[in-house]
Amino acid sequence: MDKEERKIINQGQEDEMEIYGYNLCRWKLAIISLGVVCTGGFLLLLLYWMPEWRVKVTCVRAAIKDCEVVLLRTTDEFRTWFCAKVRFLSLETPPFSSSKSLVNKVLNGHAVHLTENLAEENRLEMNKYSQPQSQQIRYFTHHSMKYFWNDTLHNFDFLKGLDEGVSCTSIYEKHSAGLTKGMHAYRKLLYGVNEIAVKVPSVFKLLVKEVLNPFYIFQLFSVILWSTDEYYYYAIAIVIMSVVSIISSLYAIRKQYIMLHDMVAAHSTVRVSVCRVNEEIEEIFSTDLVPGDVMVIPLNGTVMPCDAVLINGTCIVNESMLTGESVPVTKTNLPNPSVDMKGTRDELYSPETHRRHTLFCGTTVIQTRFYTGELVKAIVVRTGFSTSKGQLVRSILYPKPTDFKLYRDAYLFLLCLVGVAAIGFIYTIINNILNEVEVGDIIIESLDIITITVPPALPAAMTAGIVYAQRRLKKVGIFCISPQRINICGQLNLVCFDKTGTLTEDGLDLWGIQRVENARFLLPEEKVCSEMLVKSQFVACMATCHSLTKIEGVLSGDPLDLKMFEAIGWILEEATEEETALHNRIMPTVVRPPKQLLPESAPAGSQEMELFELPAVYEIGIVRQFPFSSALQRMCVVARVLGDRKMDAYMKGAPEVIAGLCKPETVPVDFEKVLEDYTKQGFRVIALAHRKLESKLTWHKVQNVGRDAIENNMDFMGLIIMQNKLKRETPAVLEDLHKANIRTVMVTGDNMLTAVSVARDCGMILPQDKVIIAEALPPKDGKVAKINWHYADTITQSNDSSAIDPEAIPIKLVHDNLEDLQVTRYHFAMNGKSFSVILEHFQDLVPKLMLHGTVFARMAPDQKTQLVEALQNVDYYVGMCGDGANDCGALKRAHGGISLSELEASVASPFTSKTPSISCVPNLIREGRAALMTSFCVFKFMALYSIIQYFSVTLLYSILSNLGDFQFLFIDLAIILVVVFTMSLNPAWKELVAQRPPSGLISGALLFSVLSQIIISIGFQSLGFFWVKQQTWYKESHPYSYAFNTTESLDGNSSHVDDETNPDKHNIENYENTTVFFISSFQYLIVAIAFSKGKPFRQPCYKNYFFVVSVIMLYAFILFIMLHPVDSIDQVLQIVCVPYQWRITMLIIVLVNAFVSIAVENFFLDMVLWKVVFSRDKQGEYRFTTTQPPQESMDWWEKCCLSWALNCRKKMPKAKYMYLAQELLVDPEWPPKPQTTTEAKALVKENGSCQIITIT
Repeated sequence: MDKEERKIINQGQEDEMEIYGYNLCRWKLAIISLGVVCTGGFLLLLLYWMPEWRVKVTCVRAAIKDCEVVLLRTTDEFRTWFCAKVRFLSLETPPFSSSKSLVNKVLNGHAVHLTENLAEENRLEMNKYSQPQSQQIRYFTHHSMKYFWNDTLHNFDFLKGLDEGVSCTSIYEKHSAGLTKGMHAYRKLLYGVNEIAVKVPSVFKLLVKEVLNPFYIFQLFSVILWSTDEYYYYAIAIVIMSVVSIISSLYAIRKQYIMLHDMVAAHSTVRVSVCRVNEEIEEIFSTDLVPGDVMVIPLNGTVMPCDAVLINGTCIVNESMLTGESVPVTKTNLPNPSVDMKGTRDELYSPETHRRHTLFCGTTVIQTRFYTGELVKAIVVRTGFSTSKGQLVRSILYPKPTDFKLYRDAYLFLLCLVGVAAIGFIYTIINNILNEVEVGDIIIESLDIITITVPPALPAAMTAGIVYAQRRLKKVGIFCISPQRINICGQLNLVCFDKTGTLTEDGLDLWGIQRVENARFLLPEEKVCSEMLVKSQFVACMATCHSLTKIEGVLSGDPLDLKMFEAIGWILEEATEEETALHNRIMPTVVRPPKQLLPESAPAGSQEMELFELPAVYEIGIVRQFPFSSALQRMCVVARVLGDRKMDAYMKGAPEVIAGLCKPETVPVDFEKVLEDYTKQGFRVIALAHRKLESKLTWHKVQNVGRDAIENNMDFMGLIIMQNKLKRETPAVLEDLHKANIRTVMVTGDNMLTAVSVARDCGMILPQDKVIIAEALPPKDGKVAKINWHYADTITQSNDSSAIDPEAIPIKLVHDNLEDLQVTRYHFAMNGKSFSVILEHFQDLVPKLMLHGTVFARMAPDQKTQLVEALQNVDYYVGMCGDGANDCGALKRAHGGISLSELEASVASPFTSKTPSISCVPNLIREGRAALMTSFCVFKFMALYSIIQYFSVTLLYSILSNLGDFQFLFIDLAIILVVVFTMSLNPAWKELVAQRPPSGLISGALLFSVLSQIIISIGFQSLGFFWVKQQTWYKESHPYSYAFNTTESLDGNSSHVDDETNPDKHNIENYENTTVFFISSFQYLIVAIAFSKGKPFRQPCYKNYFFVVSVIMLYAFILFIMLHPVDSIDQVLQIVCVPYQWRITMLIIVLVNAFVSIAVENFFLDMVLWKVVFSRDKQGEYRFTTTQPPQESMDWWEKCCLSWALNCRKKMPKAKYMYLAQELLVDPEWPPKPQTTTEAKALVKENGSCQIITIT
């Protein structure tokens, strides 16, 4: 393809795609139409399944600018193809006709960004009738997003709202006035209806789409073929199975669509009020909203129908739909840079950066706070599928393909079966031609061999195990919206845990406070609720610096704020609507202590004299609130004591951040040491600060001032120490995971030392393990980025020097034998800032840090997602367990994301646990392993079923015979379906073991298992087939010969009596057929038992009662009709009566077959191959293990053989992290030594290479 005609859309984003232009070609269409007719429509089906071929065979390449069809290909590892038709949006119909310059602006992409001067846009719109002319904009729709042609970019681009390229200044100056009606109508033409349209497809449409699945087309082909060969019963059985499968599939798909439709329908059409340019309030439907509309938020709240930025007032919002956090969030108006003292005029507005000022679609505004004469207003920034909720719904409607080795290998395996079928196809044609069989029979028999080799019941059989696992997970309180992920969870070898609410209790308990006076720490105090402290600035900060609100009379908000406020025992009162209307400067929220805490006497202390000169009522009003920001790691409020002239600013947040914003002389000298002592003990520490504001800052100025003008030059007041207790089950669960060789990683927004302490307490880091803190600094003042390495001390009560003992550095033990390999016990810890610097400047160090990184603190939501990706890049199968708040991205990105939130945010996570406990993690992994092993068992069994039946038919074809219709029916329905659906019922093993099941079908153990059973089955079938011909009583048969029966005499001899009235057209009733039928029927049951393994991933098969009963009943029935023939059954199954001695001979063949099959599968394979060749250890080291499968100790000679086999094995591990672990064992520079620095090389920026410099 010409490179000039290849463009990239959504560059750098998750849905980045290549785009190619094509035009329809009439002569190609004519040829394809002829081909469709000639192939009976099969070519049309192929083109339906293959979008790339469909476009290339019907179109010719064209410039993207002028093309009629676009071909899209994702740039990820899946390289998926899509095609879309280019359409035209006409601007010629009034009232959308406009001046040429305005239309050109749209065509040039300006309207795509909406960043132009609104006044000019309105002026041009007013002249819309002056030069009416035909103008059209070209666009296409892909995954519910419209992409318009942009002349500036010379590419298609999706229509953006006010969420990109718009400064905070222009939000107020250019967009806060609202739109004219004409401009609104014009934008609506471009943006379309504001709705997240999840259309529930009709049953007919779903049916057509489902029936056109390649699997069902193959079944249809099989049914037609069997019908022509008069296999009506089996054809009807397959049709019934297919109909049941299609109906259940349609029901499940339609149910999911309805659930999703109901979820998004809540805000689909509501009435909203918008402000127009002339300050007129207009009521419109929410579906008519466009970016730039100024929406009035009603007093009693609403469900947001779009994403909007708040420019007036305050809102209390429930964001559980998006974040999973049930705590109401306070949203304040976007700071206006034009009135900000520091004048941050150039800051661009971003919904993520300014999420504390953004109301997101689908979230519920519970209540609003406003001031006299001012409405609570928000500017619409995104609508429809561009909103945060729209993007979430798109990710559900159009999920990324699941990349799992099992499914890739399954397709390869099917291709192998097709190859085998092709051999049988050619053999059948040649054999029948040589035997001068009719052409019609040759075609039917040769095609029949294909339907035998590729079993139609395979997909249903593979799904059964997953469905059963999903049902078992539901019983233990784990709900799954992505069943295919259950198998992937069986491969998890690393799990990331959020800390607060996941590893530790959700709430924090106030342990105590430590105030500061005269830049010195006082002794810690447990009780805060006392008369002595009631009027202190410290308690005033605790009373005001929070985001609590009353909803229906109940105090609600952040759990930390709640605990803090409850500890001081104060009362919070919010102004009512009537009070707000009566006063000019009403305080929106007032806090006051209970009367019993207020001292009756005069003040005792000169420091607070000014406060005590107030009236008897002591109240503090919260004038302005700057909500907590995870990026800034702090929150701030402006408050005023009733009757005081000056306002106060109170701030709380991360101690290191707060201390940096305070006057240095107010911060105690031993601040860092005291903080470190608390964090090492696992306490959550919050610092408080205060500042008296200048009297020139009036109430009105405070409403518009930026937080940077307030948050500086503060007085440090002290620390609040919160205790975050571990959940009772956390240490035991983590110990189980470690025993199972599953790595655990902590990802938290908390302080690093606190996180390290919690990691030690819960057993994630063992007492003897070393912790290396990586402190990365970005480039500054011409200096390159660097990483400082520090070794964290273990928690000790002694006051020893913090100098690192050189002998305490982890020593790596390298041994000749891999089984003696010891894992180096060290862990890396870093914060979010360091992680970002390392990702950007030290790419070659990232894999090494991922191998031993255990604690990641102060991580932002997007950094959590980046961490999951970095771990996946070194071939870890990553699980993520979080409480739903701020973890949505990581939960979706991980191979197995488990949300501990029952709220609607669970829609973003594949798994949701009903009980908020990490005990769900081992349960999920156990069920995943069981489901994965079940999938392997079923696949192996179905492969053997195909090959056994294929070989039976091939042997019989050699004598121009075949299996009878009811013989096929008995094998396929009575044996195969019963066995498949019962062998999948084995529950998961009760505990996690150190080994993981193989990740794919193309692995040594599984291939050996399948191939050995194929050879055994073919061998014993061949033995019976050729041995029967050597018997003295054997009589050869041919098609159209008369069917013969054998009547046994008492002495066991037989005499042949031909039934002259029954010509056997298909030559079914003969000795070879009967022998092959009995032996093969037993073989299906033998391999089912051989493959139904239990421990260590599943419960033993004898505990699967349905399977045991089914197999026993089938064995009994087949033995009965073999040893004691019943005429009616023999007639139906077309079995001939053979001498009793031959029946005993067949029984012996079957018993020997069973012994050999089970011995090879359960003894040789498990004892030798699995334990030695296919055994894996947790860090990529291969060692001898005795836990899988459960066998007794072996003799000395066996151990010698195994040791020799192990030493011969020099194959490098496939997983990157395993290979890296082996490399690092011999790397003298790793891990980094204490007090050393790693610098990035300034010249070689591309590969992020670095050098280690020792600081002396």
